[in-house]
Amino acid sequence: MSSCFTDLAQQYIDGEWRPGSGSWDIIDFNPYDGEKLASITIATVDEVDDAYQAAARAQKQWGATNPYARRAVFEKALRLIEDREQEITEAIIAELGGTRLKAAFELHLAKEFLREAVHLALRPEGRIIPSPVDGKENRVYRVPVGVVGVISPFNFPFLLSIKSVAPALALGNGVVLKPHQNTPVCGGTLVAKIFEDAGLPAGLLNVVVTDIAEIGDAFIEHPVPKVISFTGSDKVGRHVATVCASLFKRSVLELGGNSAIVVLDDADIDYAVDAAVFSRYVHQGQVCMAANRVLVDRSVAEEFTEKFVAKVKTLKAGDPRDPETVIGPVINASQADAVSATVEQAIAEGATALVHGTTTDNLVEPSVLTGVPAGSPLLQQEVFGPVAFLIPFDGEEEAVRLVNDTPYGLSGAVHTGNIERGVNFAKQIDTGMFHVNDGTVHDEPIVPFGGEKHSGLGRLNGETMLDAFTTIKWISVQHGRSGFPF
Repeated sequence: MSSCFTDLAQQYIDGEWRPGSGSWDIIDFNPYDGEKLASITIATVDEVDDAYQAAARAQKQWGATNPYARRAVFEKALRLIEDREQEITEAIIAELGGTRLKAAFELHLAKEFLREAVHLALRPEGRIIPSPVDGKENRVYRVPVGVVGVISPFNFPFLLSIKSVAPALALGNGVVLKPHQNTPVCGGTLVAKIFEDAGLPAGLLNVVVTDIAEIGDAFIEHPVPKVISFTGSDKVGRHVATVCASLFKRSVLELGGNSAIVVLDDADIDYAVDAAVFSRYVHQGQVCMAANRVLVDRSVAEEFTEKFVAKVKTLKAGDPRDPETVIGPVINASQADAVSATVEQAIAEGATALVHGTTTDNLVEPSVLTGVPAGSPLLQQEVFGPVAFLIPFDGEEEAVRLVNDTPYGLSGAVHTGNIERGVNFAKQIDTGMFHVNDGTVHDEPIVPFGGEKHSGLGRLNGETMLDAFTTIKWISVQHGRSGFPF
């Protein structure tokens, strides 16, 4: 596994592994034990330009390649991930502190998205549209946008890089990928290595490991990419959208969330507890869809709270290499500090800690808080860590108001004994996704994924990948002669 970090601690540009030309290194640390995994000399604006120019050159031929030939690359990439599953699992555990359970979840979804990319290569269809002009034939083609810039996050770096990279490539585009600086291998060079070994032509996928302190906005301002696919915080997403709009680029933004899981008075309490604990604490709560808020009808709040707290207390925090561990480290010290500060702020505002986890280095134990004041800004924001806010409510109308009382609108869930009651509740929530009698954390390859409000712009997955990574071209053919007024 160490060789994975040694061999892949470089830039990957135009089919070549090479060092960056920057004057400093990004150090890749294991967030659990602080072990130095890799040192990568940073890419400069020049390397970003090299990567985009390589993608633009390679894309011309790739875009004209028979899609049946293109899809063979994704079939091979899928087999390689299956063959290297153990190595990739160990890399996820080491680089981002993911537990074995989390690594298995991420790899399963990554394979599902590659399977969909195989089919996506054959998805674009043209149309012939009638014309009011005699003898005119209107042809509408779906064509690649050209080059796509992808910026991936640290929480599910392997999956969320593949989720944009594979469809963009399958649809005939070139790609430049910038992984998060905390996960440069799992989110970047490991993905490049798999596609290189799968036979993807040189130059089509490039990876630049860099930081905005070095390149500023060069990655999104560069004239070559026509689409920027960004997954990350709403603060950075707002900036990406602003720059893209000013340059007439398309942005696809998958941003943060402040999801709620709602327990109505007729819910199966034991099942709702299981769903809520998973939805809040999976991958230490570092999931955009995680249930920050757990809303419970007051008539069942006492029973739910008792069982929820009891289950949270059983979650083992510790070494993510241990198969029994459920809660591993958060990604870095600033994240650990931010989560700890959130808990202390809530208590200072008058909240009660039913479970008060301690923080040791980057290992943040679970906390459960109740009685957070209704007007607290903590209830409005995304908490990227293992902290749950329990909030009682009186009746559905109040529950709907509370769920919607946030700038975000990504995911959510409701538990009820009446399916149609749940669906009716879901329809009233301003989110891109909502689940009845399940958790808040879901992603499926052919179902549109994305949020409303500050949770993003656009959708990914299935047919929506065509909207994200292709454009429409009208070509008309005049059979016979047109008449002109002069």
